[in-house]
Amino acid sequence: MNLDRLFHNKPINHNPAKKPEIIGSLSMSSVVRLWRTAFLTLRDETLASPPRAAVLHLLNQLIFSQSNYLLNAAPHLPSHEITSDLMLLMELAQNLSNSEWIEDVTLAFINLSQLIHGISHSSTLEMNSTSWDLMLDSFKRIVKIFLGKAKTESTLIGNVAIIKPTKQCLESLRFLFGLYQAAASLSEYEQLLSFVLEVVEYFQGDYLSDYHTISGAVCEILTVAFSMTGEVYSRVGSSLSVETRKSTIEVLRKVMDILASKSLLLEDNISARFYNELLHCLHLVLTEPRGYLADHVAGFVATLRIFFRYGLVNKAHVMNQATNHKTEVVSTSQNLPFDVSNRSRSGAYRPPHLRRKVVGNQQHKDEERLVSSRHEIISSDSDCSDNDGPMMDSSSVHFAKARLAAIICIQDLCQADPKLFTAQWTLLLPSNDVLQHRNYDATLMSCLLFDPSLKVRTAAASTVMTMLDGPASISLQVAEYREHSKCGSFTSLSSSLGHILMQLHLGTLYLIKHETNTRLLALIFKILVLLVSSTPYSRMSPELLLNVISSVQSKIDDGFLLHNDRNNLQATAINCLSIALSVSASTHVNNMLLGEISTGSLEGQRSGVLCSLFRLSEQLSSPSISLEAFQALKAVAHNYPNVMALCWEQVSSVIYEVLSSSSDVSARLWRGSIEHCVASIKERVMTAAVKVLDECLRAISGFRGTEDLSNDKSLDSPFTSDYVKTKAVSSAPSYSLESPATTSDESKKCMLASDRWLEATIKHMPIIINHSSSMVRAASVTCFAGMTSSVFFSLPKDKQEYIISSSINAALNDEVPSVRSAACRAIGVIACFPQIYHSTEVLEKFIHAAEHNSRDSLVSVRITASWALANICDSLSHFLDELHAGRCSIEYRKSSEFISLLVDSGLRLARDNDKVKANAVRGLGNLSRSIQITIGLPVRGDAVDCMHSKIEYCGAQGPKDHMEERLHSLEASSGSSDWLEQMVQAFLSCVTTGNVKVQWNVCHALSNLFLNKTLKLRDMDWACSVFSILLLLLRDSSNFKIRIQAAAALAVPETINDYGKSYYDVVRSVQHVVENFKTDQILKPSNFKYWISLEKQLTSTMLHLLGLASTSDQRTIQDFLIKKASFLEIWIRDLCSSLGDTSNETRHLSLDQKKEVVSRTIQSLIKVYESSNHRLIAQRFDGMARSLV
Repeated sequence: MNLDRLFHNKPINHNPAKKPEIIGSLSMSSVVRLWRTAFLTLRDETLASPPRAAVLHLLNQLIFSQSNYLLNAAPHLPSHEITSDLMLLMELAQNLSNSEWIEDVTLAFINLSQLIHGISHSSTLEMNSTSWDLMLDSFKRIVKIFLGKAKTESTLIGNVAIIKPTKQCLESLRFLFGLYQAAASLSEYEQLLSFVLEVVEYFQGDYLSDYHTISGAVCEILTVAFSMTGEVYSRVGSSLSVETRKSTIEVLRKVMDILASKSLLLEDNISARFYNELLHCLHLVLTEPRGYLADHVAGFVATLRIFFRYGLVNKAHVMNQATNHKTEVVSTSQNLPFDVSNRSRSGAYRPPHLRRKVVGNQQHKDEERLVSSRHEIISSDSDCSDNDGPMMDSSSVHFAKARLAAIICIQDLCQADPKLFTAQWTLLLPSNDVLQHRNYDATLMSCLLFDPSLKVRTAAASTVMTMLDGPASISLQVAEYREHSKCGSFTSLSSSLGHILMQLHLGTLYLIKHETNTRLLALIFKILVLLVSSTPYSRMSPELLLNVISSVQSKIDDGFLLHNDRNNLQATAINCLSIALSVSASTHVNNMLLGEISTGSLEGQRSGVLCSLFRLSEQLSSPSISLEAFQALKAVAHNYPNVMALCWEQVSSVIYEVLSSSSDVSARLWRGSIEHCVASIKERVMTAAVKVLDECLRAISGFRGTEDLSNDKSLDSPFTSDYVKTKAVSSAPSYSLESPATTSDESKKCMLASDRWLEATIKHMPIIINHSSSMVRAASVTCFAGMTSSVFFSLPKDKQEYIISSSINAALNDEVPSVRSAACRAIGVIACFPQIYHSTEVLEKFIHAAEHNSRDSLVSVRITASWALANICDSLSHFLDELHAGRCSIEYRKSSEFISLLVDSGLRLARDNDKVKANAVRGLGNLSRSIQITIGLPVRGDAVDCMHSKIEYCGAQGPKDHMEERLHSLEASSGSSDWLEQMVQAFLSCVTTGNVKVQWNVCHALSNLFLNKTLKLRDMDWACSVFSILLLLLRDSSNFKIRIQAAAALAVPETINDYGKSYYDVVRSVQHVVENFKTDQILKPSNFKYWISLEKQLTSTMLHLLGLASTSDQRTIQDFLIKKASFLEIWIRDLCSSLGDTSNETRHLSLDQKKEVVSRTIQSLIKVYESSNHRLIAQRFDGMARSLV
């Protein structure tokens, strides 16, 4: 069997015994006969178990003395016969291993190991479990004797007679196991691995520690050992026991630590092969780390770093470098260590970005001053096809392989535990002078920049990508860049990460500018994408993001060399630019974009970000480029809305051209192999164009999210109004760079937005609203979800009707779920426009469309439909408020039908998916705020006179003595008399079955319910349950947003009667939370930003509850407040001291309001203490009250 076919087609590094020549005149049949005679005689003579000395004599006389003849005969014998005879030899070796005559036995084992090594590599053997067990045990004994003798004599290093047979034993064992591996069990793999690790451990002592003096044979032994270890892990590594894997890691760690302690590596072929096998073995072990690497990561990294410059330091591999020094780099041939002028054209390869470029006599930036390179190192023979340099000597190949293997191991360690690996960043990534090449302080970036092997540089790029991906993006948010002069003697983690990010940017941007290898350049762009996504640019150098955008844009304009990869690389570069433009808005970038517009770059010039993007978006012959360009334009419109508002003419023109020409573009222009692929990319480009149109219209309209009509009670409290967080709306453009506009400016913007929308409805919408592509139709309907009420009602009446009818038609009639979902989103937005409900017809159609889609089989459609229904409920609730106040009118019968339908839908959806459930609860809560609730019982059988409906309308409903309407009211009531109870039960059920978003909406819904003026809360049987649920959420919820909303809901009831019997429980529970608030542990980092808001809401709720205490006649309340008097005194005193000075007029009104609330609370407590004859306590509180005046 050919050995190359066994272990991954990888030949063993050994020198197998050559087949000896036929000696003398012996024929082949004669040597075969000689073999059989020798072994038959040996069997006969050893049957009687002769003494060991006799056995040794027989072996020497019959076997070893004619080993050359036996080696010639072996290939011509049947495999079963050879195997049987070798088993005889191994059985005899087992018996001899216990002999006292160690010298004679050792010599015999040397001869035996050589014989078996030659036979096993020249003949075919038959291995089974029995023969393998015998082989493994015998070789263990033989190797043990070899190493034991060498240890006793302390001559291992120079004793080639011992080292060579030991290596032959391992090679024979490796080959024989290759024959048996298909039938081997896991335990047999582990036994072999245990033996090999024992051999390695033997060399971890003084011999390997003094490895600068060891012979090449010892390195070869270790090479074979690690090769065998790697082969075991490549086959059954995932099945090995934890103990086996741990022992392997420990052995490897010890070897790596010895290498690290010596700092310098041996640079010869034998040592290089040893390092390669060691690192490859480590790589195979690290592929499944199983979580026990924590104690070894730092040690492995420290050693692996040494290999980054292996084979480059002590040779003439003088790498090109970009330097940041101000001194001129020597460029004349006489100053170089070799003669450049006489070098042949087939000289050393240099990475493309490091090839020297001379433009006249001008020296460009320091980063372009490069030093020539003399030699090339390649990672494998195949690199010759990738690079333009010559094939180098075998040692250079091995050196490059070692560097490559070390970098791959670094990547394995990072993938094993990315979070833990973040601690190694400072060792592997540069914090300064990334463009300065240094031999003894190599990092992954220096490998990527300066290593002459393309494969090594590619591996370095892949490893940097792995490090930037995953949890690292979160850890990097603490990074902050400060000049070294400002860091002082101590460098914080945030500062270290900031400097690393800065150097990564410099090195990556440099490579983007100079690298020409397409595969590597694609990886570098991916690194930049991850880098941009992970960098907190607000904490970095102000110009950094601008430099990224400018560098990428310049590369796009310069183009790429190879035509075959040009489109792919250009699309990748534009995607990178899109990611950079998607970062939080930067003033420098905004000024750059405005500068491009002011200089007229959009009107003829070919340079600039906007000009390039508009030009590339029109390249329909390269749809991938056009697609990426539109996505980048969308990012600009989202983050820099003021810029895109000034570019409307270009946006409108480009989008119209793409939309108009797409239907006429022949399939051959859309480079696809089959028709449906062509259609797919075409749809994606058109969809991207429509999304740009949508984002621009939102930017021009000033869209900031769905218009909020709710009356948030938290805004009424002076303690919470300053800490209400603005909700970020992802679908709204970012206006962070805009200054507050005046009323006249808003009016002009509204007129401008109206003109843009009018143009869009006339020019663009007819092409896309009924397009054959569902993706395009969905994007077009989504545009309507970005309108504002001011813009909508400034449009002509026919355009308003066009938008409404298009949305309703898509929601009801489109057969594609994504289009119906988008239409529901648009309906939900328009439903929040106050004036929309002046038309009963529009209201009815909106409710019907949303309710119809709330029954869809797809949850994605039900989510948006329920969201639209909740918005409709919110708007209808405010409409009912106006109806009750007599400020508007609506057909009574219709309004009753609407409410009935909405309540039934909400109750049904409250049992759906959590996302649907959250919207349903919000909708029911919105309705519960404004429904007029009266509950009574019929008296004397007069249902009309004595039974009031569940829902009663006042004000503009018409004459109350109108019998038909009152009868209808009674009919409606009889069908919905349990609505209120069902709503409350739905709220309570959702608390226990819903997620945190559902729980938050339940708290918000209960706040709305408490706001209902017609609800007699104290008379409700479920009131105690509702208050208990809110107190449970306030005390035990791990989500601060839920606790804030629960506390706000508990502060809604205005009188003590509204709390009923629950008042004492509410006061006691809220006081307990307030008292222990600062000692609570924050389990989730996401809660930190809500800490102050929760504290202020608790303060507001506590003050409200205590302010009602004086009206309570419950003895338990008085006793509780007396018991907590000391805490309340300290808490209110601290609160008074935190109110601050009123000298600042801008805060004067807010401070006065706070003082008024605190004063009212103190006066309430004084009354409680005076009524219970605790006048001393009352006097102390009276003193605090006077201090507020």
